Amino acid sequence: MNTNTDINKSGLEQELAQHIVTALNLDISPNEIDPLAPLYGDEGLGIDSIDVLEISLVLTKHYGVQLRSDDENNAEIFASLRNLANHIQQHRTK
Repeated sequence: MNTNTDINKSGLEQELAQHIVTALNLDISPNEIDPLAPLYGDEGLGIDSIDVLEISLVLTKHYGVQLRSDDENNAEIFASLRNLANHIQQHRTK
């Protein structure tokens, strides 16, 4: 586990990491999610479109952000925890 990752996460990134771990029932600590590591695809967490849907439901509930599983920008939005946090900050209604 990289303990330096914690220091580099914003408060929103830490919240999002917790939501992702909970939504996907991951067997890791939110602290283990590097804010710059890939979330989507074969690297990093390796989430897929079904996982994106699960995460999107949670994020809509908590932040009022509408994310669709068929959004052409999902690969960019979910490219990293930091990208996801930036997207949430720009589009949140809660």
